Amino acid sequence: MNLRHIEIFHAVYVNGSVSAAARALNVSQPSVSKMLRHAESLLGFQLFQRTNGGLVPTEDAHTLFEEVREIQDRVHALREAGRNLRRGTRGTLRISALPSLALDAIPTAVARFLNTHENVKFDLQTVHHDDLLRKLHERETDIAIAYQVPPSAPIAQRWIGEGELVVLYREQDMPDAPPCIELSRLQGQRFISLAASGPTGRLFTGELQRLNLDLDEVVSARTFYIAGALVRQGVGMTVVDSFTAQACLAPGLAMRPLKPRVTFDIHAMFLLNRPLGALASEFLKTLKQVLDA
Repeated sequence: MNLRHIEIFHAVYVNGSVSAAARALNVSQPSVSKMLRHAESLLGFQLFQRTNGGLVPTEDAHTLFEEVREIQDRVHALREAGRNLRRGTRGTLRISALPSLALDAIPTAVARFLNTHENVKFDLQTVHHDDLLRKLHERETDIAIAYQVPPSAPIAQRWIGEGELVVLYREQDMPDAPPCIELSRLQGQRFISLAASGPTGRLFTGELQRLNLDLDEVVSARTFYIAGALVRQGVGMTVVDSFTAQACLAPGLAMRPLKPRVTFDIHAMFLLNRPLGALASEFLKTLKQVLDA
């Protein structure tokens, strides 16, 4: 018996007649009768006794139905899963993101997405650029959100937004700050630098070298979040990505973009042999909207 035979048998057994089964399946009565006879021929025994009162299941049919019911339930679940995936209403998204994006942008996008996709589950974790490929290849995550695509890596990527470097400072330390700040303005100020801070750290270092500037470094922080906390404590000023700065803002703190602007791209990366499904694509649209805002 193939799945069509099973579907016909199940419908006749449950509905009690060929006509009722045809209505339930939205097909003609002759096609149901034909498929039922074909199923009985394949099995080599009768499934229903034809009586004036309709079709009566045989003992063999009762035995077979216990097996068929489980198959039908699984087929129904498969169809429902397909519909949910197509609509993007159910599933689990395993997403890793840089700590700077995980502070605010990712949680904001998740909260917004769950407002319209309440049955979706998320598995979230932070990832550093050095671990990005490993987490993808070892299936620890399905999507990695980061600033730089590893060169020559066998992965696919989607551009989902742009960020920029900004100055994070206490308002009392620079009360007359212009809308955009030239890095030369930070000379003579106590400065918190970022050590081993990935692509954006290298981007900032390159800008200092281009301008031939040396800043008064008082602390070297290993993460952007620590740098933000040091600014809050009055240790000095720092230059971090706009997402970290936004998450660290508190009364008395302010952020300003650099002049000229120093920007970087944000990418969603995934394995070539595991392309994004409808649900993941929908979430990335929501994340892009958050990043654009």
